[in-house]
Amino acid sequence: MSTERRTPLDRKRVADTALDLLNEAGLDGLTLRAIAKELDVKAPALYWHFKDKQALLDEMATEMYRRMWADVPLDPADTWRQRLLKTNRGLRAALLGYRDGARVFSGSRFTGVDHAEQLEETLRLFTAAGFTLPRAARAITTAYLYTLGFVTEEQGVRPLPGERRDGYDLDERARNLADFPLAAAVGAEIFDDYDRHFEEGLELVLAGVESRYAGPG
Repeated sequence: MSTERRTPLDRKRVADTALDLLNEAGLDGLTLRAIAKELDVKAPALYWHFKDKQALLDEMATEMYRRMWADVPLDPADTWRQRLLKTNRGLRAALLGYRDGARVFSGSRFTGVDHAEQLEETLRLFTAAGFTLPRAARAITTAYLYTLGFVTEEQGVRPLPGERRDGYDLDERARNLADFPLAAAVGAEIFDDYDRHFEEGLELVLAGVESRYAGPG
């Protein structure tokens, strides 16, 4: 008789396995049955830990958040601008690490209070810089929503780095829009060079925050 002991099944192990499978199956193909098969358990065993798929997505998003913060080099001496740049660049990098990463993250509810420490520190940084709490919230959430929306669209074209969905060939698009030269030419500004375009858009957000909230009065 085998005396090998299985690793106990807990929420983190299930979420880790689901994140591993996400790159293979994508969000639509990620089922509790597939996760259970990978874990070599029966699907009902997962319901001891997650009441439904959304509860699992919440835990997956939380684990993505934990991993993101482990990789973001924050400094208590950061300016509010530096903090927004670091956190949103880190968020984009984290989301791009998973097929449909932005879709998993969007609308999910963090489990526990892992996020509260970083949020508290960031809000303290903003208020110390002269932002009111409502203005700090608007600045942080606007940048966050920009990043989440950007990556959602980016992954609609490139599900994973190096991949490109059918229908987004720029030359073919230009030919189809030959009667609309400006619309044809702008394709490269929308569906290519995402790194540069993300940085330019993030700078626009920060410039708006600075102009509206960080100036005199």
